[in-house]
Amino acid sequence: MIFYKTCDKWNTMDLNLQALGFRLLRQHGYPVPQEIFGNFKERIESLNSSRYEDMIAVLNLYEASYHLFEDEIILDEAKDLTTKYLKEKLHKINGSIASLVCHALEVPLHWRVPRVEARWFIQVYEKRSDVNPALIKLAKLDFNMVQAVHIKDLKHTSRYHLNSQSHIHTPKFSHLLGSNDETINRWWRNTRWDEELTFARDRLVECFLWTVGYSYVPGFSLRRRNITKVNAMITSIDDVYDVYGTLDELEQFTDVISRWDINAIDELPDYMKICFLGLYNTINEIAYNTLKSTRIFVLQYLRKEWADLCKSYLIEARWYHSGHTPTLKDYLNNACITIGSPLTLMHIKISTSITSTQEIRQWFEKSENIVHHTALIVRLADDLATSSYEMERGDLPKSIQCYMHESGATEDEARRYIKSLIMDSWKKLNKERASAKSEFLQEFIDYAMDIGRMAQFMYGKGDGHGPHGHPNVTKFHVLSLLFNPIQGV
Repeated sequence: MIFYKTCDKWNTMDLNLQALGFRLLRQHGYPVPQEIFGNFKERIESLNSSRYEDMIAVLNLYEASYHLFEDEIILDEAKDLTTKYLKEKLHKINGSIASLVCHALEVPLHWRVPRVEARWFIQVYEKRSDVNPALIKLAKLDFNMVQAVHIKDLKHTSRYHLNSQSHIHTPKFSHLLGSNDETINRWWRNTRWDEELTFARDRLVECFLWTVGYSYVPGFSLRRRNITKVNAMITSIDDVYDVYGTLDELEQFTDVISRWDINAIDELPDYMKICFLGLYNTINEIAYNTLKSTRIFVLQYLRKEWADLCKSYLIEARWYHSGHTPTLKDYLNNACITIGSPLTLMHIKISTSITSTQEIRQWFEKSENIVHHTALIVRLADDLATSSYEMERGDLPKSIQCYMHESGATEDEARRYIKSLIMDSWKKLNKERASAKSEFLQEFIDYAMDIGRMAQFMYGKGDGHGPHGHPNVTKFHVLSLLFNPIQGV
């Protein structure tokens, strides 16, 4: 495999093969040099946009450019030039290539959620004149079989479905979820959070959709169920701090969670007792099941991550109640914790093949940058989608407002800057993926990247996780990914 490190072999390939090979190798962690595209400008100028093969070459170079690292000027220029070229030629092309170009310009392949992309491409490929009937049948069967596993996992966790407002209720999909209490109400009904924390977002199905986005392999059912619980609890506890609790109550709640002391529950108001006890029982159960299966005690690590999350929530609450606008740096340092990604990644880590507590400690050391870059992508994608609504309701300033306050920029300028930070974070994650030496770290980075992809997917057309986004978009994806199998098998 040494050939990929030098330009000699690459120079014998046409642009399309170069771009495709570069993307596939970088995607799997091989640090192919950007210099293989040293003369890409001249090569693009010689192409004929009316030829299908030439447009595919430019499209593949565009997709390859999103695997760039920091300071890779050639790939940065390739990204800009191919984007401009494809936009300018789009009105001159038609057929299957037009749909591929439109799709790529909306979101590059590297940033797309694998499961969502699979369903989209099956439908596109089926319409091609050169479709392979056996391949399309196999793809549909595979998608539907995996979907059946996912809906079984959801049954394990929930008794709910979506209505037209993207809230979760019972009747409409009850025939899909079943009616056996032992199957459906294993966890969410027992917490009673949907009844006791009525101020909080009830987003269990959306939380499961998030989980499928970065853990869709059929054999990972237990992981999906646990991470769905984690995501649902993060959502509810975020609302405790964000929309309901008084500052004094939040100080108490944070202290009790930091101590992880069930005897301190009497200090809390009733709704917080329900909240803490549900969290306490769920996390202890996850730790207990991990101990049974691996002989490794992980509760101390999980407790710390939950305590860190709530301490960061409390910092935001103090800022809000004091009317403080933090610097962008201070905001992001804290908000990269409150977004929940570090906590989710910790739970993902303990659900994979850990062999010792020493491995967990090493993971903390080696994954710090990966966790930070991922959290930054999720946080900034969230802010771009939700900050306008949240500012209207009088919430704490988000990254956009912090940058505007600090720099004097307009909102449009601030949004462009935030998007550039997302791009920079992807470059750093790409570099981490290529630099990872061990298989477990490579696997972890793949999960982290999928979380980033899922965030941009959920927040790409507004808030896909809240009441003020585009509920019909979220509903469409819930139905297509979880409930409605592909027809025509």
